[in-house]
Amino acid sequence: MGKVIVIGGGPAGMMAAGIAAGRGRDVILLEKNNRLGKKLLISGKGRCNITNDTDVEGLIENTPGNGNFLYSAFYTFSNQDLIDFFNQKGLSTKVERGGRVFPESDSSRDVLNTLMSFLNSNGVRINTDAAVTEILSQENKVTGVRLSDGSTLEAESVILAVGGMSYPGTGSTGDGYEMARKLGHTVTPLKPSLVPLITREEWIHDLQGLSLKNVAVSFKNNNGKVIYDDFGEMIFTHFGVSGPVILSASRHLLSYDFRNVDLILDLKPALTWEKLDERVQRDFDKYSRKQFKNSLDDLLPQKFIPVIIRLSEINPEKPVHQITKEERKKLVTLLKYLKITIVGARPIKEAIVTAGGIKTSEINPSTMESKKIGGLFMAGEVIDVDAYTGGFNLTIAFSTGYLAGLNC
Repeated sequence: MGKVIVIGGGPAGMMAAGIAAGRGRDVILLEKNNRLGKKLLISGKGRCNITNDTDVEGLIENTPGNGNFLYSAFYTFSNQDLIDFFNQKGLSTKVERGGRVFPESDSSRDVLNTLMSFLNSNGVRINTDAAVTEILSQENKVTGVRLSDGSTLEAESVILAVGGMSYPGTGSTGDGYEMARKLGHTVTPLKPSLVPLITREEWIHDLQGLSLKNVAVSFKNNNGKVIYDDFGEMIFTHFGVSGPVILSASRHLLSYDFRNVDLILDLKPALTWEKLDERVQRDFDKYSRKQFKNSLDDLLPQKFIPVIIRLSEINPEKPVHQITKEERKKLVTLLKYLKITIVGARPIKEAIVTAGGIKTSEINPSTMESKKIGGLFMAGEVIDVDAYTGGFNLTIAFSTGYLAGLNC
């Protein structure tokens, strides 16, 4: 059987190489970094959210970027198959909130080590510091690759698994798109997804570094329609907002180009407006002799108090017992309905995932082989597929890598 070259040593490339070698193929894995799995190591804040404990329909629903293209990949190698794959190789997993699956050790290094031993036991040859500049072909069939030093390697099959354009420090610098274009493939527009958002309001800067644990967020378009809502953790930054609920929401704002959208924060989601009003009245009774600026300590993080005072337009020096009913109601409304204007997103290099990529209609969904060039296979983020946070993007990488390795 002929030689297989896998370009890219991320999760998709490692899975493809190991599966192909397990079928008896002579496999070389080429990685331009000095080691494999650089992006994998930082995923899930270093804990590596391997997959999600849902069904295949759940995987598709959580993949807004061409999820239907992945039916074959997910049914051939499902999230449950992926969990079994790691468990059988000695890596125990656990399920956390939202169905997120992590290694029990909370270490992405253990995930990488498991994949490395999988490659080694199947006899994959690994070449690091090996940057590919071109995929070679003749008469619409791959013949090999050219490396940055000018040398060439022959192959019967080539699997392109170089990732997207997010986190360029890990090697995802968009090389794969150019390689595919040279072979006649279409690359759809590339945009950041799962990305921090930029806001208009000046007061956001005063909150830089403040993290909110249990906050309800909703995003509304110009017509007041709710695009997305969620509950969980977020953080204020020097440019706007970030954190888990914001990153998840950003994928829903892609079609709005991250503009003309309002973020509504409910800082007290456990209380109805009426219950919160009662709570504020109790605090005002407790601090009736104090100035307004000294009455909110029980209600808000210290950093938030000056901002809320400014937005409420209540004189900070005003004695609490002199605050009017209207002023109190305005304060309660602010806490339940704090409006922030989204004006953009951070650049693609700061995104977790790239939306866009090699056009799915030019790839056979049941094999991951190119419909244009025989023997060329694609896997992972280089394809125009992307999902929400929660382990879905890594599932795509592993499943498409498995399919490519099975069919090359």
